[in-house]
Amino acid sequence: MSKPLEFTGERFTPECVREIWYEHYHRYVFACGLVTGCKVLDAACGEGYGSALLATEALSVTGVDLSAEAIGHAQSRYASENLEFITADCVHLPFDNDEFDTVVSFETLEHLEDHQGLLAEFRRVLKPEGFLLLSTPDKAIYTDQQQNQNEFHLRELYRNEFESLLRTFYPAFRLWGHKLVFQSAIWSLEQAPGVVFQQECNGQTGSFAQPCHPAVYLIAVCASEERFLPAIDNGLQLFDDATETVYEHYYHEIRKNMSAGALLEEKDREIQQLREALESGRSRPGWWSRLLGKP
Repeated sequence: MSKPLEFTGERFTPECVREIWYEHYHRYVFACGLVTGCKVLDAACGEGYGSALLATEALSVTGVDLSAEAIGHAQSRYASENLEFITADCVHLPFDNDEFDTVVSFETLEHLEDHQGLLAEFRRVLKPEGFLLLSTPDKAIYTDQQQNQNEFHLRELYRNEFESLLRTFYPAFRLWGHKLVFQSAIWSLEQAPGVVFQQECNGQTGSFAQPCHPAVYLIAVCASEERFLPAIDNGLQLFDDATETVYEHYYHEIRKNMSAGALLEEKDREIQQLREALESGRSRPGWWSRLLGKP
């Protein structure tokens, strides 16, 4: 196996752990359930881990990325008969019209200025009955609320801007929200039967069809017509790893803080005892010498 790519912050690598791993893997696991038997383009595939995941379910997967280094790494790390990697610009794809059943492009949009060009190219290479899976952070939450400043993001979108862009090329689309809880959660932004979120606020509890907290990321499932949208039977999907690394890290930090708090309390008691001893000794002759340990 080839050495891992260096993590620079521009693209995810599978060697990352906990929260960022949950987010990136979950999007591809979500996609895997929709691409069975499809000819798939993974646009801006980066290191290639997502294309490899898609290839476990798809008929074939072509991963493309502008970085020759990333593509070379993917070619050496992920080998499969139904998987190939090509160096290419997502705005100028080297494919015929109507070539793919599905285009998957996660966390790509915000790295480009030419959003219109990107979606036009995706629409060109998709079959008329094909569908697009596209994700991007919601600027209102990711940047404005959480105060993330990602130097590799050239143009982020608010939800209404994202929806307006999608309508230009895809009259039919469904939106899903994505964020971390103790698991990675992806849920329908339309009401879905059987999905209930319960929340307490100021002593009052309620049940809701969606989380009350806003999604950090938006995932769009798009097609030229409603009938071409893939069927997604459940309105909520949760993802984690077998060792629950995010949950375990949380409790590790809690235990560490509790230990530090106990140590601080002990030191405070010792300081208080020394102060009391000091005040008591001052009233006796020779207190300074005794404090210094002199006879």
